[in-house]
Amino acid sequence: MKNVVKTDKAPQAIGPYSQAIEVNGMIYTSGVVPIDPQTGNVVEGDIKVQATRVFDSMKALLEEAGSSCEDVVKTTVFIKDMNDFAALNEIYASYFTGAFPARSCVEVARLPKDVLIEMEAIALKK
Repeated sequence: MKNVVKTDKAPQAIGPYSQAIEVNGMIYTSGVVPIDPQTGNVVEGDIKVQATRVFDSMKALLEEAGSSCEDVVKTTVFIKDMNDFAALNEIYASYFTGAFPARSCVEVARLPKDVLIEMEAIALKK
């Protein structure tokens, strides 16, 4: 059975999709962008500021789904500028510790709302 995961501690879907879906003990998130869930506005700042907002929202979404950052098995990170890769890694490593998840990271021409980062994850449900 497919269950929709929804929390007000992460940005709301801005289109015809769910924040996350849980199926067969796995959590699949949609892409999370640096939007403040309280205001609905993009968090202004550099990659570290925006990445922190993304990871805080991802953590809240995973917890709502009965999972955690430690249970993530794969992430896909989209960044606007590959020159931000080292700064991204610094923030990333503070949320994912121990056995890091598998990851893809790609530079893209443009992201929704012209943000600097978007991330999606696949995690095990506890």
